[in-house]
Amino acid sequence: MTIVEGPATVDAPWPVAVLSTKIKGWIDRLGAVWVEGEITQWGVSGGNVYGKLKDLEVDATVGFTIWSSVKAKLPADLKQGDRVVALLKPNYWVKGGSLTMQVFEMRHVGLGDLLERLERLRQTLRAEGLFDQDRKKPLPFLPSRIGLITGKDSDAEKDVLRNAQLRWPAVGFRVLHAAVQGDRAAGEVTAALRTLDADPEIDVIIVARGGGDFQNLLVFSDETLVRTAASCATPIVSAIGHEADRPLLDDVADLRASTPTDAAKRVVPDVAEELNRVQQARARIGSRMTALVRHEIDRLEQLRSRPVLAGSDWVVDSRAEELGRYVQRSSELVERMIERSHTRVVELRSQLRALSPQRTLDRGYAIAQLPSGAVLRSAADARPGTPLLLTLADGRAAVTVDADSSASGER
Repeated sequence: MTIVEGPATVDAPWPVAVLSTKIKGWIDRLGAVWVEGEITQWGVSGGNVYGKLKDLEVDATVGFTIWSSVKAKLPADLKQGDRVVALLKPNYWVKGGSLTMQVFEMRHVGLGDLLERLERLRQTLRAEGLFDQDRKKPLPFLPSRIGLITGKDSDAEKDVLRNAQLRWPAVGFRVLHAAVQGDRAAGEVTAALRTLDADPEIDVIIVARGGGDFQNLLVFSDETLVRTAASCATPIVSAIGHEADRPLLDDVADLRASTPTDAAKRVVPDVAEELNRVQQARARIGSRMTALVRHEIDRLEQLRSRPVLAGSDWVVDSRAEELGRYVQRSSELVERMIERSHTRVVELRSQLRALSPQRTLDRGYAIAQLPSGAVLRSAADARPGTPLLLTLADGRAAVTVDADSSASGER
């Protein structure tokens, strides 16, 4: 291949091979360099290792490759999360146009900074009691509306919705989409938690993501996000779906589900199972009621078979004499009361007649009344010519007082 000298122009452009060759030459001049970072991904395939190394201070990551011949010389306990120094050599592959970092040496520096910070935060939160079982809220038996926080158009969202609706078709959802990795993820998930927790219609909140590597899951160990989740009044289910690297959200959540599908199964009851339980409960109730009724029937039969209840005449016979005495006694008391009352009436009538003005008139007395209707009580009031009304035993008579006090009557 002929090396083209001079700058590339629109009239004399470089062939791709020339550009690739120049890039390779520039990269080869860099040589090998020692770098320090944190292993955030470590995967073995065909004896080779393919991983990622993250800067300890800023958000910068490079991929690396360790060939099997080099891997045999490295410490056997190297793993994701370790803080290491590595001798890297950039290698540009002209045919494929890709840049790789080939590792020639790799050594432990100490516990990875990220894991160290996470462990300190984990201990702090545990000391505050945020991981205690007694503060975890129970999930509702049948939530009418579920809040779901997940990535837009993600498999996690589809898994939760599909499995929940298969188990209980009437269940409702309010889905809030948020970034689940990257710089914006912690803030968006935290805001979504606050929004759903403030919604009175939400009975339970599911935070779902379909797994990921250690670096991508760091968002769910953000201190602000974790403390927000711990302060929510609504029960929270963490469905991050990653067993190896347990984010702090799993520890403060009221329930940890292994996958989004598992979260749907744990939150929503199965309608078929519940109907079966209802049928079983009804059968048990029917059996208990039947047994109870049969028991009471047997008791009644035992009572009816006793001699004291075999015949009812003994009740009347044993009380007949006593009842006769009561009847006779009642008749005597009534007669005696009537006699006493008759005697009292006679006495009162005699007293009334003795005090009656009519009896006085019957003995020959009369009652004289002045024209005003007042009774004449003094002779001085009967002046000559005064008309009087006399009330006698058998009627009345009008008279006039004369001068010599002799009466001349006018009927």
